[in-house]
Amino acid sequence: MVKTHNIIIHNDQIELEAEIYESFSIKDIFVLLCHPDPRMGGNFHNNIISGIFKSLISNDISCLRFNFRGVGKSTGSFSNGEGELRDVKSCIDFVIETKEGRKIFLVGYSFGALIGCAAINYNDKIIGFAAISLPFEHYAQKIENLTRSDKPKLFVQGDNDNFVPLSNFYKYYTSYQEPKNSLIIKGADHFYWGFEEKIASEIIKFILSLK
Repeated sequence: MVKTHNIIIHNDQIELEAEIYESFSIKDIFVLLCHPDPRMGGNFHNNIISGIFKSLISNDISCLRFNFRGVGKSTGSFSNGEGELRDVKSCIDFVIETKEGRKIFLVGYSFGALIGCAAINYNDKIIGFAAISLPFEHYAQKIENLTRSDKPKLFVQGDNDNFVPLSNFYKYYTSYQEPKNSLIIKGADHFYWGFEEKIASEIIKFILSLK
């Protein structure tokens, strides 16, 4: 029976609720999942984050999902992205400090992509990211330099996304450094209902290609 563990990750005075799975066979990589906007009800039980988390476990890949400050059992309150970026970095530090030798791959959805993937250059242990419906135009000035990286990047986009229009995706995608890949999900809007398995499968394929 597959077992995950509920843990608390500390970020100064903030306690972050997290769930972790540790692989029995793949010992060199850890995937960190960042959920969508808490102001819109986003948490680590979101359909996309849950779908990827479960698929990673099915493929015996170590992974960690957490709730940003003020979400679920995490303490604190929303801080417009600044504190949330520190939350991501605290989770990265946790993996580096407690899972020696692991490389880290970041996965974020919407707000989680915006904040999580902004940490791409935070540490050399981070080998790349997958951004699902990255809201390019929001907080652009805060993350512009951080999101530019020569590490492998996968951008996932629904062609019917009403929050992140496909035209905006193409406008900003061209400005990102190589190496980069894009995956356009035909028929998917911003919430990707019914496309969870496809997205998870493509992200796992991308992660394993980096090994």
